[in-house]
Amino acid sequence: MGLQNRVVEEMEDSLQKEIVLRTNGLSKKFDKRWAAKDLNLEVHRGDVFCFLGPNGAGKSTTIRMILTLLMPTAGSIEMFGMDLHKNRSAVLSRVCGIVEKPDFYLYLSAYKNLEILGSMTRRIEKGKILETLEVVGLKARAFEKVKTYSHGMKQRLGIAQALLTKPELIILDEPTTGLDPQGTKEVRELIRRLSRDREMTIFLSSHLLSEVELVATRMAVINRGELIAQGSVSELLGKEATEYSIEVLPLQSATELIAKLPWVEVLSAQNGKIEVRVEPGRSSELNRFLVTHHIEVSSFSPHRTLEDFFLKITEGTSEI
Repeated sequence: MGLQNRVVEEMEDSLQKEIVLRTNGLSKKFDKRWAAKDLNLEVHRGDVFCFLGPNGAGKSTTIRMILTLLMPTAGSIEMFGMDLHKNRSAVLSRVCGIVEKPDFYLYLSAYKNLEILGSMTRRIEKGKILETLEVVGLKARAFEKVKTYSHGMKQRLGIAQALLTKPELIILDEPTTGLDPQGTKEVRELIRRLSRDREMTIFLSSHLLSEVELVATRMAVINRGELIAQGSVSELLGKEATEYSIEVLPLQSATELIAKLPWVEVLSAQNGKIEVRVEPGRSSELNRFLVTHHIEVSSFSPHRTLEDFFLKITEGTSEI
């Protein structure tokens, strides 16, 4: 059983490490201005990869180059291990991108729209259309006119259109722009389901940091066209964090032990969690300390938010 578990873990690691999208020195210049400069991005299979940056940082320009809507000034793009521009048709047949607000025939039903749009690439079975509408939560209203749909429902219908071609990589540019809180929640939950249940790789840009933090597994931040951070969300947010929430058993023993450490301040201890402030760079030491003293540590989470991280590395920029 132990061997079987190791094999499964190795397979999962291999899957996670497979690079679906890589850019090498990707750059785009408009007149004298570099909209994107020397970008080296890596998106792994299964990622919900969030692409962040202030307004005008070069996010949309980069996405348009990845989808071949713009030609790079310099650099290259690889998808699924192939050069994008040398294998454009083969690569893009496995990708779907929604760059702007999706457009539909408003006087037709959602079902009819997908039937027409799907037939432009290949014949789509009726069952497949209904199955796709069910995935995005629109099956119950499949035969209602799209003009009766909310903005959030139209966004989900756009994602349904993307799913018809069974893409391995979905690229979404600001998918929650203009949505009310309910619509934002619905799109967020849909992204989670596609990643978890369908093992799809999703590349998205967004200006809603709190939403990104709830769905992202890895992310990259650009500013003035240049890459300034890339990695897993937990890794990036954990750097320089000083406040942590630690879930432990037994709570009282753990609290008494931590209270003896001069470089840790206990902020609160209740409901199985201890909130602490730790000297920078000593969080791993605290975790080891608890484990060696036979404290069961089930979670050790930094309090640093994505907004804190973003504002710091973009030099105080408040807009994105």
